[in-house]
Amino acid sequence: MPLTVPPELDAQRHLGPEWAAWLDRLPATTQSVLDDWELTPEGESWHGFCSLVLPVTTADGTPAALKVGLPDDESQHEHLALRRWRGRGAVELLRADPGRRALLLERLEREDLTAAWDVEACEIVASRYADLHVAPMPQLRAQASYVERWGTALARDAATVPVPRRLVEQALTLARDLVAEPATAVIHGDLHYGNVLRGRRDGEDAWLVIDPKPANGDPHYELEPMLRDRFEEYAAPWAVGSVRDGIRRRFHALVDAAGLDEARARDWVVVRSVLNAHWAHEDAVRAQRPLDAEERAHVTACITVAKAVQD
Repeated sequence: MPLTVPPELDAQRHLGPEWAAWLDRLPATTQSVLDDWELTPEGESWHGFCSLVLPVTTADGTPAALKVGLPDDESQHEHLALRRWRGRGAVELLRADPGRRALLLERLEREDLTAAWDVEACEIVASRYADLHVAPMPQLRAQASYVERWGTALARDAATVPVPRRLVEQALTLARDLVAEPATAVIHGDLHYGNVLRGRRDGEDAWLVIDPKPANGDPHYELEPMLRDRFEEYAAPWAVGSVRDGIRRRFHALVDAAGLDEARARDWVVVRSVLNAHWAHEDAVRAQRPLDAEERAHVTACITVAKAVQD
């Protein structure tokens, strides 16, 4: 049966010609890896924001998952981080072809932390930080280099990005100070509820991290995705307290469980929130259109998180 790209993943063509070209190549690339590694597809595929994942069986009958991703610079060294972690707190890497952005991974369950109580999920994620934040690796890029590049773009658009100017200036100032410090650890870079799946370790259930965007950086950089993800739950009828209360509750759960410095973690949340809002603005400008409803909601969420952690 010929491989097809899931419609939700194929819809990412609107992000530009590089995405469209990758999506055009994706079926053939995936099939070539399946053939070369003697893998047998088993069940329906699934996908992330920029990757296709196929459940497979290896030639010796081992269940596994084949991931083929977009060849962007943030995921270039994913295999190196997974190899360094050796399955401790993270999915185990079985084989890699960096040129084709192909990874053969241990098969985990499809269950992630999305349905978990958010504070409990924050504590689980915080408990993974210690496993992942190993000493910096010479092969990885510095997270500071990304932040500097993103900050330059934000400064260029400071007058047009739909974020209060005070927050933009604050984020730029904080970013300059934060990136001046040396990297202290390998960081995941995109650790949120959907990037933690249930697996097995030593015969027991375990929550394991997937899909790193690894770099050498500051562990305090990690928190922001956990505050912005599942944002609609802050205003749900069953939520306790205000949206601000919910954001701060998650923030303190992460900081306390991981033993992080509260002020430094707060500063990174502000920086990342404003940068995330700017990316939505950049996407709209690139497509020569106003922000759509989803992008406006995203920008609002980013601003709300940035304000809540420091009110």
